[in-house]
Amino acid sequence: MAEIFDVIIIGGGPAGLSAGLYGSRSRLNTLLIEKSKYGGQTATTNELDNYPGSMENPTGPELSERMRKQADEFGTKFTRDDVLGIDVSGDIKIVKCKNKEYHTRTIIIAQGAEPNMAGFKKEGDFRGRGVSYCATCDADFFTDLDVAVIGGGDSALTEAIYLTKFVNKLTIIHRRDSFRGVKSLQEKVFKNPKIDIIWDSVPAEIVGDEIVEGLKVKNKVTGEETLLDVNGVFVFVGLNPTSDIYKGIIKMDERGYILTDTEMNTNIPGVFAAGDIRQKSLRQVITAAADGAIAATSAEKYIADKFE
Repeated sequence: MAEIFDVIIIGGGPAGLSAGLYGSRSRLNTLLIEKSKYGGQTATTNELDNYPGSMENPTGPELSERMRKQADEFGTKFTRDDVLGIDVSGDIKIVKCKNKEYHTRTIIIAQGAEPNMAGFKKEGDFRGRGVSYCATCDADFFTDLDVAVIGGGDSALTEAIYLTKFVNKLTIIHRRDSFRGVKSLQEKVFKNPKIDIIWDSVPAEIVGDEIVEGLKVKNKVTGEETLLDVNGVFVFVGLNPTSDIYKGIIKMDERGYILTDTEMNTNIPGVFAAGDIRQKSLRQVITAAADGAIAATSAEKYIADKFE
């Protein structure tokens, strides 16, 4: 007979790892399923100086590994697999993966969100050949070169500042006439001598054959196009929730973010959601970790009421 877990957590970012820690500490038989790297987007972030207590070794990979190790030490089980769907029709729920099926009393969905594409010509063609969505992954490839950053929010400004440690010159292209990022980040950007800014503009098309050799930029006010001489383009224009496999099962908003209450309950009893995949106002490591803790605590209460 297949093992029945108390909690299966789908996703190994801060929300999932926090849920694993809290579930295991509550003596729940807890399994975390992750298809790639633990830490999610956090693992690709260079500095996390806005996470409490992270001033020492504040890198995303370091924090992610500490979270994983802590959950492991309390008894969370980990497996690498790709979740294809769920069956929540019975009291015992089924998580269907590429390699096998897992049975559980509760599910915590914590798969996060993926970076959006900006939508300019040849963006997809040059992905991995000069177009990137992760500064910490690819910055060293652009040492002493000129690059562009697309976006004006916290992520774009944070990653732009990080990139200046490697590149020769960096140009931020923003579709508005002011940034949306927090003031402290804006101040750092404005003071950085390596950073130029092009306002009221959007990327139009990559120029190049095998690699990026330039970027056409269109001014939204005048319609004028100019050619920016860059060898790399980093895109930070928001996130897209990784929720497609739950459509028709779990209630979502129009953008695909899962709807929950304050206890992380979805519309399906025994199924919870945590982190960037759910509808919320602030998507940060600290809120993801909080979501995971709440979701695991709610799962524990659900199991006590339903099965004990």
